[in-house]
Formats: sequence, C-alpha cells, structure tokens
Amino acid sequence: MLAITVQTNDERHSRVTAGELAELVRRIGAGADTFLVVQRIPDLPDVYIQVWHKAGGHYELEHRDGSADRHFEVRVDGPEAVVAAMTGWARHEPGWGEGLAWAPLDFGPAPEPLPEPELAAEERRQLEEQLRLTLACGYTDRARLAEQAEEYLVSGERRPLSRAQAEQLADRLWLERVGVQSGWIGETDPERLARAFAALEAAGITARENFACCRSCGEAEIGAAGAPEARGFVYFHSQCTESAAAGRGLSLLYGGFDGSAATTAAVGREVVAALATVGLPAVWSGDPSDAIEIRPLLWRRRLVG
Repeated sequence: MLAITVQTNDERHSRVTAGELAELVRRIGAGADTFLVVQRIPDLPDVYIQVWHKAGGHYELEHRDGSADRHFEVRVDGPEAVVAAMTGWARHEPGWGEGLAWAPLDFGPAPEPLPEPELAAEERRQLEEQLRLTLACGYTDRARLAEQAEEYLVSGERRPLSRAQAEQLADRLWLERVGVQSGWIGETDPERLARAFAALEAAGITARENFACCRSCGEAEIGAAGAPEARGFVYFHSQCTESAAAGRGLSLLYGGFDGSAATTAAVGREVVAALATVGLPAVWSGDPSDAIEIRPLLWRRRLVG
C-alpha cells in the first residue's frame, strides 16, 4: 500500500496500491472524471501532486512542496509518465520527477501576512484546547478542523476568525500533532481496535468507529449502517472518542438487532473475544445492559487527512 490519499471528482481512496493508483490515472478523461489530487498520509499543508486531463488533450501534471515558489507544472502526452511520476512521488523515490520538463507556476506577489485574530487570552486557550482535542481524537481532516476553528467562537454577528485565519491556525495545530505522532512506533491501540472491528464486521456484526454524536443518535442510526443480514452491532460515538482521547478509556455500545437480551449478550461476548485477539483489555460484567469498557487504553490514532 502507498501512504497516500487520492481524491477524484467524486471519490476518495486511502492507502491504495501502485496498481490501483495507475488504474485511477488511466481512467481520467472520460466524462466528468477529469482529475486526481494525491496527498500524503498524514496530509501536509500545500504538499501534493495532481493531474488534470480531458479526452483528446494533454495531461497537465503539477506538484507542490510547501510554499508557492515550490509549485511546478508540466504537460505530458500520455498517462504512463503521470503514473511513473505519481508512484515515485508517493514512494519518496529520489529523482522521481527527473526527465520531465517542469516549469514553475507564477502566482504573482506573495499575499500580505494575516493579522492575528482578535481573541482574548481565555478565548484563544479554549479554542486551541478544543482543536487539540479534536486532533487527539484522530477522525478529522484539515478542512474540517479549519471549519471548526472558524465556527467555534461565533456568537451572534461576531465572527472572530476569518476563513483564512482559521485555516492558518488549523494547519499550525495539525502540524504540531503530526510532529507528535511521528514519534509513535509500531501498531497503536486504535489500530488494534480497527482490526478487531474489521473481524467483527466480517463475522456479521456491524462495527463502527466514532459513529454519531451520542448514544440516542447511534441507536437510531446503527441499523442502517451495515449489511441487512447483520446479527448485531457494536460502536462508539464521538463523546466516547473524546473520553478515550482524554485518557479515560473507551466505552463500546453493542446489541442484537432482534432486541433480545440473549442476542445482545452473545454479541457482547463476541466483541470481548475480538478485543482479546488483538491484545486489547476488555472490562465487562457480562450483563447485556452494561457497556464494554476498554481500559487501560493509550489513544494514539494517527491522522490521515
């Protein structure tokens, strides 16, 4: 797998193989399928490679490595040069772009620096604390983090952060978190949990991470979230995620779709067994009315973007 995310006109793919990336490149140009944007995992601000193509025309390939003066373009006649460049870029291969006649893109004069947001010290602390919690949960991306930053302190007609200021703050905190996660070695507890959920899904139990905003919404929506033939479900909602990110363990909610206590208890036992298989500790009374707790738990969910 390549540590990239690929955005097409209407699809998003993460951790594709080199062959899958090549197929996505070769298919553009037909109908409304005209471009690919490839970002690294984790996403880094203004670091990407992209291509645009319409049937009968050139492939317009670009890559950017941070600042505007590191943004280049080239036109090529066929998809194979694009495939080679994008695959080399994704693999961090030295000299991946050699042999192509790259030209710098001219964006004109650099924009003026943004003014600091007009925030009181306590407002800034609250805002950054909330954004860092969202990042620690691990299910956001840069665009959604910027939207949260822009809207968090809105009150009536007062909007203390412009979109550009919100994006700047979000990117700063995003990179801060990327720096933290660069020191994590090996499989993390959230990655073990994802493996357990994948096994449960394959066994006929709908398993969803960070699903819905609360228990009442989760209970109302989980039935439509999986396969029609699923026997039961397990999930945790966003408030559970925040608790895990704050170091208080994770509560899993589960049940059987027939509504019986016996089925719910059976699903609970399957969940506990799946957690044990991946090395996660489960605390559960065996009572189908009690949540399954994972603790101790070190919540280190890697950002993707």
